[in-house]
Amino acid sequence: MEAEKWGRRIRAYRKLKGFTQEGFSKELGVSVSVLGEIERGNRLPAKDLLEQIARSLKISLDDLKPKD
Repeated sequence: MEAEKWGRRIRAYRKLKGFTQEGFSKELGVSVSVLGEIERGNRLPAKDLLEQIARSLKISLDDLKPKD
């Protein structure tokens, strides 16, 4: 459940910022399949990857954090 919330927010912000899944995965240095698993909620990213995602999207980690 937690992973799904993170994944939905990451996907929404990625699209809002104009990144394709392929382009964003290259930016992060992860495979497209890993990013896809994260966005589908099948994988919860590690804290360092979450921080990198927030930096790449130019948002704070608090903005990225799912709201209850």
